[in-house]
Amino acid sequence: MSWFEETLYAEWRDQGYAQRFRITDLVYQEKSEHQDLVIFDTPMFGRVLALDGIIQTTEKDEFIYHEMMAHVPLFGHGAAKRVLIIGGGDGGVLREVLRHKGVDLARMVEIDRSVVDLCREYMPSLSAGAFDEPRCDLVIADGCQYVAETDDRFDVIIIDSTDPLGPGEVLFTEQFYADCRRCMTDGGVLVTQNGVPFTQPEEVVNSAKRLGAVFKDVGFYATVVPTYIGGTMMLGWASDNAGLKSVSVEELQRRIDASGLKTRYYSADMHKAAFSLPPYVQELMKA
Repeated sequence: MSWFEETLYAEWRDQGYAQRFRITDLVYQEKSEHQDLVIFDTPMFGRVLALDGIIQTTEKDEFIYHEMMAHVPLFGHGAAKRVLIIGGGDGGVLREVLRHKGVDLARMVEIDRSVVDLCREYMPSLSAGAFDEPRCDLVIADGCQYVAETDDRFDVIIIDSTDPLGPGEVLFTEQFYADCRRCMTDGGVLVTQNGVPFTQPEEVVNSAKRLGAVFKDVGFYATVVPTYIGGTMMLGWASDNAGLKSVSVEELQRRIDASGLKTRYYSADMHKAAFSLPPYVQELMKA
């Protein structure tokens, strides 16, 4: 019997804590130019993608993360035409963004072509054909460099990054956030993957400070993805328009109804509730 043990909290193993997945089939493994990539099958979560020893997504629970990353900013904005996705090579966020018929362009900037190609081949349900959509513009490049140099502007920017380790580290800096702000239209919004505060409190502390130095309205919203161990995870929110965060449930529902979207996790009520954070997270935001 073969097992995959996640390395994100490897230092806790001596204290008796680890997350392991039984591998029923090792589908693919390689060390790309940027990271170690492995795709494997499990009896519990279906097919799984891991990068540098850390679980990125699974077939069973990916819908939770991808729906909340995409629909909270898009329905919160209400009129987004141009969307920029940094990272997200598995295609799940892209899939959900393109379900919004009002979006004219979804540009995805991914540093590692191997992630895109292998997920399209071995985990096609994640992108569900999104890469073949005419509104998709896939750019294989360094996302940090892209936002520093592009002249294009976007209504919504989604940072679907790995944790701040390896190639994902530069996507958590104040300079990167400032470059994102430069690429945004007036009233636009940025959302970021921000880790699990119970086990990664420094991610909330650092992001709150760095985003707060660039944007007028900064906060976090919550979701729970079973394979992202440690409890509730945070998604960062930053805009210069404070009104985007306070759209009523009734207005959100009107926008959802008009879109015709059917979702499995996201809803108007979940959207609104996601911004209600426990006191310990609020304290981290002030640290």
